[in-house]
Amino acid sequence: MDNAYVTTPFGRRAMSLGMLASQQLAEEIEPGTTRNKWKLFRAVCEARPALGVTDRALTVLDALLTFYPNDEISEERGLVVFPSNAQLSIRARGMTAATLRRHLAVLVDAGLILRRDSANGKRYARRDRAGEVEEAFGFSLAPLLARAVEIETLAAQALAARELFKRTKERLTICRRDIAKLIEVAIDEGVDGDWEKVVAIYRAIIDDLPRSPGIETLASALDELSLLREEIVNQLNFKEKSNKMIANESQIGRHIQNSNPESIYELEPALDDEQGANFSLHVGQSSAALADREITPDVRSRGGKEFEGSGGQGPLKSFPLGLVMQACPEISAYGPGGQVGSWRDLMSAAVVVRSMLGVSPSAYQEACSTMGPENAATVMACILERGGQINSAGGYLRDLTRRTENGEFAIGPMLMSLLRANGSTRKAG
Repeated sequence: MDNAYVTTPFGRRAMSLGMLASQQLAEEIEPGTTRNKWKLFRAVCEARPALGVTDRALTVLDALLTFYPNDEISEERGLVVFPSNAQLSIRARGMTAATLRRHLAVLVDAGLILRRDSANGKRYARRDRAGEVEEAFGFSLAPLLARAVEIETLAAQALAARELFKRTKERLTICRRDIAKLIEVAIDEGVDGDWEKVVAIYRAIIDDLPRSPGIETLASALDELSLLREEIVNQLNFKEKSNKMIANESQIGRHIQNSNPESIYELEPALDDEQGANFSLHVGQSSAALADREITPDVRSRGGKEFEGSGGQGPLKSFPLGLVMQACPEISAYGPGGQVGSWRDLMSAAVVVRSMLGVSPSAYQEACSTMGPENAATVMACILERGGQINSAGGYLRDLTRRTENGEFAIGPMLMSLLRANGSTRKAG
């Protein structure tokens, strides 16, 4: 290898200690070292963050490698490629000359290539009479080959870290699901315990997670949630109740799907999207106690009309139209002129949706009588929004009407659930 001397860049480009170190490293290639250029390039892509190169710089490196005549990079075959700017631009997806120079400098600074500049800065090769290259001026791939082992190690570490992150995230998701369903079972079965406090601890752990958590943050949250899950399991005392739970498993599943639309599992925010969403819990008889916590102060103070249900235990609030439309945007298409601008428009759209979903007039009339026209229309909008999760819209509406008569149903948690599902954290007035 004819580079046992210091070569400096042409023109105004300055020499740096990093360039000198790269040149010295390039002289230390072990005899017989070879690498498949495309496998080595993939390793560079995997190790990109550790190497400090940009994706555009990798595009330029990819283009440079296409000018190397063999798939195997070796010192014996020479390590300098010498494309013109025009040729390099074409193979770099039409990158402009100024952009090429900038990303070539990134590759040099990262210690992946070297400049072998001629006296006039041109790139070319001198050949002997047999046509073999005697001396070439351009870009040397020697640092890439010299650092092959290091690059492959960094790539393997990056792959392992990515796999660890994926596994940790999956385990965290499963743990969150377990905790949500276990708390719901505890409340459904009337198990003694301060479950509101457990929910608060759970939410505190989840809310502390940043929008894009690192592996250390995820691992720490997983440890805390695993301990919480273990405590919940111990409190439920599954050994004593296992027979009863197995016998009732299918019944509980149907109850969760059809009769408990505001369950903790459905309302749980996604890990990547809604870290700051407020938490709500609405299960059976506990809904009335927790509905006020679900409704924000602004919504509570600006709440719409109140309607005394025929068999309820208190007035059923109708919420601001803006909040309803923010939670249930799909019903707008069924309003007069394809939009909903008033309660009258919403009630007209609800009648259309009722017919479309196969809800009988008697079921809807009963809902209007029990909940009030505005609330019945709101519930229809919610049913439309969640249509893929409801098998029988008519049966579901009758069930909600019955629960309203018994004072077991509150619309607030349902709306808040849909607000979060639609990616909204704004308060509607």
